[in-house]
Amino acid sequence: MSDLRTVPDLSDPDLYQRGEIEQMWARLRADSPVFHTRRPGARDFWSVLSHGAAEQVLRNNREFTSTKGMRLDDDPAATASSAGKMLIVTDPPRHGKIRGVMNSAFTPRMVRRLQDNMRTTVAALLSDAPEGEPFDFTELAARLPVSVICDMLGVPRADWDYMLRLTMTAFGAVPPDGDTTGPAEAHTEILLYYDDLMRRRRRDPQDDIVSALVHAEVDGAPLTDEEVFLNCDGLISGGNETTRHASVGGLLALADNPDQLRRLRHEPDVLPTAVAETLRWTSPALHVLRTATADCEIGEQRIAAGDAVAVWLPSANRDETVFPDGDRFDVGRKPNRHLTFAAGTHFCLGASLATTELSVLFEEIVRNFEEIEIAGEARRMRSSLIWGFESLPVRWTRRTVTPAP
Repeated sequence: MSDLRTVPDLSDPDLYQRGEIEQMWARLRADSPVFHTRRPGARDFWSVLSHGAAEQVLRNNREFTSTKGMRLDDDPAATASSAGKMLIVTDPPRHGKIRGVMNSAFTPRMVRRLQDNMRTTVAALLSDAPEGEPFDFTELAARLPVSVICDMLGVPRADWDYMLRLTMTAFGAVPPDGDTTGPAEAHTEILLYYDDLMRRRRRDPQDDIVSALVHAEVDGAPLTDEEVFLNCDGLISGGNETTRHASVGGLLALADNPDQLRRLRHEPDVLPTAVAETLRWTSPALHVLRTATADCEIGEQRIAAGDAVAVWLPSANRDETVFPDGDRFDVGRKPNRHLTFAAGTHFCLGASLATTELSVLFEEIVRNFEEIEIAGEARRMRSSLIWGFESLPVRWTRRTVTPAP
């Protein structure tokens, strides 16, 4: 095992703007798959890099709690005030009850509406996309998940562009119109909007998650306004980031691997495995955090009660013992036990929606465009939370599609 003094601090956001992070993960999995990081002035933590150890942590909510925070460097006071109220920082049994309320909103009618609107949105986005000249694909990719989240929560279509601008600003992207609104101000506007929507849905419930939350009871009591706000906020954050950055990383992977693009084009049945591989390959959520509730052992390392444990999902998704040739993008990869949506109790609530969004988007891209060329530098975000993209310039050429007889 390597001298742990030489092991990098994986909470350093600069690491993820540089190249060759995959090689670093591979070295660490081989030498120090579970290791401790001491941080002066910040919370110390253990890093978990292998697939098996990651599953051990993610699936064991008795020894690893989410109530002390899901991310490194979360505000402890904010986490404490949200624990037991917001789904992602709540343990069973209350976690399952809140999750059940949200799941109840996904009626067959709502699911059909979401799927229909996904196709309408994707068709409009691709129709408006420039042809033969460079454009930033990250801007196109941002619009689909925001529209789905708005639809899911119950935002009227007339307000989708407004919510797109606010969401992109609140979560660290530059809004399309160059608005100078700051992230904190945008976040406040989002919450004010949902305060108004919540009041409307109390009077007039619809097939959406806000209606389900405001009319639900958990443990015999209605959810408070704060609980509704917190869970809407969690859905906006999670639903926006994963799909957006998986879309961008997936397009980059297809452009860099034209043989895989050709296979996807000529073998439409491979689309489900291609989407799963895109999720494994891109792994937009860099880490999830747990806190040990008792002394335990992970990968031959003794973990003390109260220790923070960060599971690095992209590393687990490239573990050679689970994914042969894991640094190769393979649209036909089977099996594919990726952990992009985590595992266990906190398996992502929106996993099915995100998978459908990516399926619709890439089905239409492959059907409509022949040449996909990277037209400039792909710039990564500076973040230890999201393994995503600030910019991806692309240029593509539309296919000549013969209408079916």
